[in-house]
Amino acid sequence: MDKKKILIILLKTFLTFGIIYVSVFLGLFIALMFSSLGILNIITFVGVLLLPGLIPLLWIKKRKKYAVIWAAVFAVFIAVFAVNFGINKYDESITINTTPNIAVNEYLPFDDDSKIVPLGREASLKLTEDLPVLDGAAAVFPVYSAFIDAVYPETTQLWDGVFEYNNTTGGYKLLGEKQTDIFFGAYPSKEQIASAEEKGTKFVYTPIGWEAFVFFVNVDNPVDNLTTEQVQAIYSGEITNWSQVGGADEEIVAYQRNQGSGSQSMLIRFMDGKPIMEAPTEQIDDFMSGIVEDVAKDYRNKSGSIGFSFRFYLEGIIKNPNIKMLSIDGVYPSVENIKNGKYPIVTNLYAVTYEGNDNENVEILLEWILSDEGQEIIEKNGYVGIK
Repeated sequence: MDKKKILIILLKTFLTFGIIYVSVFLGLFIALMFSSLGILNIITFVGVLLLPGLIPLLWIKKRKKYAVIWAAVFAVFIAVFAVNFGINKYDESITINTTPNIAVNEYLPFDDDSKIVPLGREASLKLTEDLPVLDGAAAVFPVYSAFIDAVYPETTQLWDGVFEYNNTTGGYKLLGEKQTDIFFGAYPSKEQIASAEEKGTKFVYTPIGWEAFVFFVNVDNPVDNLTTEQVQAIYSGEITNWSQVGGADEEIVAYQRNQGSGSQSMLIRFMDGKPIMEAPTEQIDDFMSGIVEDVAKDYRNKSGSIGFSFRFYLEGIIKNPNIKMLSIDGVYPSVENIKNGKYPIVTNLYAVTYEGNDNENVEILLEWILSDEGQEIIEKNGYVGIK
């Protein structure tokens, strides 16, 4: 056999195996990556990638054998895709979609379609220069957006250097660096306070409202009430089954938030010195909405999970029908029970500033927030006023 024939055979062999490998690999990869596009789109997409695998029929002598092998490969691919598609569809059927954290575009100031509740009349305070830079947590975004709407110029826009949204972790970091003037949210963690002090920043706390810290479960869970001691025992790992607190014989999956988030810091204070068990990675969420979604579906287990948040975030923003808030010590976290002091886990909503800020409008704005007008906005946007 001459060299030319050998080279042709080697080339055909290389092309055959190369085309098969590339076709199968890309077909499976793209199908798994883009299965959310829908079955018809995926089959069309994959067909375009797999059809090149038939090209070797042009030079292979044993075409029937090759065709059978290729049909088997294609059948395996279809089976893998069908199983993956079925799993994705099942997940969708038990998952309530929530936006990542909060859809801030729905709560913007000076927007006729905004979900914020404006003051409803001309505010007594109007700031036009030396505007304090405002930032805040997800759950409080509608409140300080409404402050902007009432007091700031109509040209103010989100992320324009005056109206910011960096959530609790990023927000306290920037405030500690004195890059913002007021942060709206829950009390910071010890680590956030220490980090600010290392930079020479001392936080100043102005309570502007009240909010309930709540625990929630899947709506199918028969448990409606837990005592403070039972919740602490769940999050310390002492209670691990719902049957221990009057529920079904089912393992408790206790979700947590990332360190530095407002709700995780609140959980630490709620535990009152009791150690919090270490949560598996899949039971820690970076976003508040993530913990809601996971409790709603609980990784294909629809009733065994528990999570925590703040009342208004659940009732006023997420509004997920697949979860329910628990009563604690027999008291439900309603606005009325926050006002009358019956609900046992109530915390302040703070406007946090830093000591030594020379912008006079910071104090002026804080005084207005504590006035009847500012408190009206807090109440209208789902929280309980401080007065």
